[in-house]
Amino acid sequence: MTKSADTGIKRVLLSWSSGKDSAWTLYQLQQDPTVEVVGLLTTFNSQFKRSAIHGVRQQLLRLQAQAAQLLLVEIPLPWPCSNEQYETIMGQALDDARAQLQMDALAFGDLYLEDIRNYREQQMAGTGLELVFPLWQIPTDQLARQMIEGGLQAAITCLDPRVMPEHLAGHQFGYQLLDELPESVDPCGENGEFHTFAWDGPMFAQPIPVVGGEVVNRDGFVYADLLLEGS
Repeated sequence: MTKSADTGIKRVLLSWSSGKDSAWTLYQLQQDPTVEVVGLLTTFNSQFKRSAIHGVRQQLLRLQAQAAQLLLVEIPLPWPCSNEQYETIMGQALDDARAQLQMDALAFGDLYLEDIRNYREQQMAGTGLELVFPLWQIPTDQLARQMIEGGLQAAITCLDPRVMPEHLAGHQFGYQLLDELPESVDPCGENGEFHTFAWDGPMFAQPIPVVGGEVVNRDGFVYADLLLEGS
């Protein structure tokens, strides 16, 4: 029998992007006495050793997991990676993680995009795993302020210059940023307008000391590198 069967505690593996939504999802799960977070699941580009989409160095994700005092389940993806390859790799990784961690559920930091949620549910159908969406349909202007007021600290690591100013790359996620965002941009960047790296907050035992690095334009996006302070 799994631990959850013995105790009634739901063992949850959290999908981890390194950003503010993942971090705030972790915090919400930590507040639930019926849940035990057993690890963070992340994908990264195996060629560049950076997280998929957010472009964050693998070293920094490992430091996040240490700060959260959780196992980081790392899934290397080839570059380029087709959707078919991605689904095959993820399926095997989840099988391995389930055997290792005996989890009951997968949690995601999705906010309101129905197509993404439907895709996740289709992919997980038949696995026996429950899917959990702790932040689902919280109004994003309200959610952004909850994060800031709750002490979450994050920096923009990637943005789409077609929808928001390039100079915001590398900026901290806070009230000033919210004031500067164009009205068409979601306050949490849920439509892919920007992505972040969470470096401090109530979900972590200690901050991850980072400093800004090079800002580059690549593949139609602006990336702001983050470096470990003193490295």
